[in-house]
Amino acid sequence: MRWFWIDRFIEFVRDTRATTIKNVSFGEEPIDDYLPGHPHYPHSLIIEGMAQTAGLLVSEAEGFQTKTVLAKVSKAIFHELIVPGDQIFLTAVVQDKKPSGAIVEGTVNVNGQVRAELELSFAFLDDRFGATGLFPPEDLLRTLRILKLFDVAVDQNGNRIHPPEHMLEAERQAAREFVLSRAVAQSKPNGL
Repeated sequence: MRWFWIDRFIEFVRDTRATTIKNVSFGEEPIDDYLPGHPHYPHSLIIEGMAQTAGLLVSEAEGFQTKTVLAKVSKAIFHELIVPGDQIFLTAVVQDKKPSGAIVEGTVNVNGQVRAELELSFAFLDDRFGATGLFPPEDLLRTLRILKLFDVAVDQNGNRIHPPEHMLEAERQAAREFVLSRAVAQSKPNGL
């Protein structure tokens, strides 16, 4: 959960549309290392940011319990470079969703100008790829809160979306385990 290429959700409508922002900083290692002397945001990271935005959009309705993976980049058109100081708006719109996967159209804007157009396909993996999720639910919940997804998320009727109960329970369990481990550690004499 460490390499997120989006900073915050500003719009999220279940199974319909999501918009995130990414603030591009010269301080980010990939910016100058990608093409030394010509700092810009790599196209691969634009695709990854859109995949993260769209992947969360298409997996939320199932409580983030589906194993959602990027399966195909069908279209990736880049109109102009994105450079340090730019604020990117990544908008994902669901075009089709089935039990096996989803297709999402994406646009990337800076200052109201389209900088990239994408079409991404996602696959929903079944239990043949493991019985557990791709991320521990308490870690994913923490990340979604940092990204402020639940601050803006609504269903198609405009009702606020709350974190799924299984994620909240995993968070409570992790907190109980942390408190217990701290109590055990404090009860041991120093150096043991």
